Amino acid sequence: MQLFIGGACAGKRDVVKARFPSAVWWRLSPGQRLHEVTHIMQPNVPLVLHGVFEWLAAVLHSDMSSDASRAQWRGDLECLATAAQTHSVTLVVIMNELGRGIVPMARDQRRLRDLSGWFSQDAAAQSEQVWHVRHGLVQALKP
Repeated sequence: MQLFIGGACAGKRDVVKARFPSAVWWRLSPGQRLHEVTHIMQPNVPLVLHGVFEWLAAVLHSDMSSDASRAQWRGDLECLATAAQTHSVTLVVIMNELGRGIVPMARDQRRLRDLSGWFSQDAAAQSEQVWHVRHGLVQALKP
């Protein structure tokens, strides 16, 4: 798995499109379980997951606690990584970097930043490579 993370309009999509021109793109739906994406994997075809911010925002309106959500997506990330390896699929996740140290006043926005930070940590831990994209420039964080 590879993780591309950076701010809004930082050039993440362009970088991923250039590196994986034959990839299948999948926007995560709010409330969708990550492991449900395994059904669209095609052998030897990269799969790009995006829409993580909106997907995480749906957790704010669910009955699940942050800890329960995190436990669920950790298991799902492991399932995805295993399926990708089994099918020889390069799994790519695109994420927005949020906050940059700014703490919002609204409680739900603070929680969203916490969720995003935890997800990015968990995705980075599961990834073989992690890339930071800023101004269209790519820096390897985990080569």
